[in-house]
Amino acid sequence: MRSLHASELLPPGFSAVVALSDGNSTIVTIRATSANSPCPSCGVVSGRIHSRYPRRVADLPIAGRRVVLMLHSRRFRSDTVRCARRIFTERFDDSILKPWARRTARLDQIVACLALTPGGRPAARFARRLSMPVSNDTLLRAVCRRGGPSFAPPVIIGIDDWAWRRNHRYGTLICDLKRRKTIALLPDRERATAEAWLTNQPQIAVVARDRGRQSAPA
Repeated sequence: MRSLHASELLPPGFSAVVALSDGNSTIVTIRATSANSPCPSCGVVSGRIHSRYPRRVADLPIAGRRVVLMLHSRRFRSDTVRCARRIFTERFDDSILKPWARRTARLDQIVACLALTPGGRPAARFARRLSMPVSNDTLLRAVCRRGGPSFAPPVIIGIDDWAWRRNHRYGTLICDLKRRKTIALLPDRERATAEAWLTNQPQIAVVARDRGRQSAPA
């Protein structure tokens, strides 16, 4: 057996400076281990530091506590004369931490899985119990960013309403009834919106729909 260093619990490429706990969450101050970073515009690596600023990033929980990473992020000067970006913020691999992301990639992957399985409010409640608090709107955005896998065009579909905000705003949900999967979320439940979507799906042979008055007709 060997001793475990705190940095081994962090995403690759970072080292821990100090860790504090307030009882409900653990705040870990971190910094990148690399001495330089490539410019996102010209790709030339620079090691000339211009300035630093704090960046707050959520990560996987530890021992039942929420984890917040306080990253001392650096700004570098571009060494390319013709580069349009004179100063740039250091970049990391997208599989670790994306630009402007508020969560590490490994936490974001779990958030996306929660959104696709329980979905919406049940997933948000479950995430809070796992010490990974996210809102149901965040879960929906995670699904939209990742998109969906390619699939065979549906032949038998179901159309029904779904609520963006109950009693205020509704959309149209379209399911592939053969695969029992949701394949489209339309922004409203107007007839024209559903017809426009169906126009691009000429292979559809059967449409099942809710008989409610407000439902988008097939």
